[in-house]
Amino acid sequence: MLYYLFSWMHTKRYPGAGVFQYISFRSAAAFVLALVIAIFFGKYFINFLRKKQIGESVRDLGLAGQSEKAGTPTMGGLIIIAAILIPVLLLCELRNIYVILMLFTTVWLGFLGGTDDYIKVFKKNKEGLSPRKKLLGQILLGLVVGSVMYFHPAAVICEKSVERQQATQITADEILRVENQENAHTPKLFDEPHHSSKTTIPFFKNHELDYAALTRWMGDETGKWSFLFFIPIIVFIIAAVSNGANLTDGLDGLATGVTASVAVGIAILAYVSGNVIFADYLSIMYIPNIGELVIFISAVIGACIGFYWWNCYPAQVFMGDTGSLTLGGIVAVSCIIIRKELLIPILCGIYLAQSLSVIMQVSYFKYTKKRYGEGRRIFLMSPLHHHFQKKGMHESKIVQRFIVVSMLLAVLTIATLKIR
Repeated sequence: MLYYLFSWMHTKRYPGAGVFQYISFRSAAAFVLALVIAIFFGKYFINFLRKKQIGESVRDLGLAGQSEKAGTPTMGGLIIIAAILIPVLLLCELRNIYVILMLFTTVWLGFLGGTDDYIKVFKKNKEGLSPRKKLLGQILLGLVVGSVMYFHPAAVICEKSVERQQATQITADEILRVENQENAHTPKLFDEPHHSSKTTIPFFKNHELDYAALTRWMGDETGKWSFLFFIPIIVFIIAAVSNGANLTDGLDGLATGVTASVAVGIAILAYVSGNVIFADYLSIMYIPNIGELVIFISAVIGACIGFYWWNCYPAQVFMGDTGSLTLGGIVAVSCIIIRKELLIPILCGIYLAQSLSVIMQVSYFKYTKKRYGEGRRIFLMSPLHHHFQKKGMHESKIVQRFIVVSMLLAVLTIATLKIR
């Protein structure tokens, strides 16, 4: 809303109003505002949760310090959601299709996770929302996101023009002349925006995966039926990443710290994808109007760090599924929007390791029980962070090391833009 106010003021030539036209300024403002909201609003919300006795009921898993967590306020994910939504509504261009999609994702998964927490806390049902209903909610979100990304007229990309691919060099001055249309002889950087089901392949230069290629065996040379593959893949990605984030939320500050690192990587990827000069230099597809996503992700980073203020060891509040499902969904959808979903296994390596540890543990236990009559385990306990707890490592050290690894993976993800 402030964006529209200052845009109007800019047209009336009010001094300084033009600063709101810059993505960098609004991103910084979104980060600071989200951080302030999470820290200061969080204090009052935590006191409210304590007063209403909305606390976590902890199962006895034989872990050190576990009993001390009983009664800690939960549903703190509402702090994160508020810290994201308020800056976005104030600072973003709300007609942007990508902002609308991210707002829908945040509210939808916030409601889904909030319902799960409500059942656990108020209905005294420790199982919460059934896994089938959670998955159904994630599938519905995936169908919406996949359909919008495939069919919406504003969800377009620009690929390098043929003449730009043939050009060996282009100077910064020539790029500026292209932007200002001052020199017709300078190679055009990108073709006109168009619909595409392409996504970036990491480690390969000027190569993208086109989901339309998956339908060639059907005789579909034009890719008219590629949505039959594209949308289910999007559904799978959203469900997998959202559940991965949910599994990561098991120690004080772990999910928030890891997600903040992941979000920084996404913000950088979104910025270079939405900047014609960087996109040309890095030989990646240019995505028009993606800059607003940088502002959204900046708010996510600020919200995560602000929530970490209260969630670090010893936690004064837990995010619950209200926060973890939402953060995982935001990460998944934002990667899909910037056409970098194939980088998720690297960028979200912690989420992946947590999910794989559970899958491996459960699968091996069932297999050995069927074959040997008794279930055997690969890890002392899953998800993976509990394995290290069982080995005697303090949870604070586990969290910090997981965050460091997440930072390294984020840097590696950014490096893939040049390592090709």
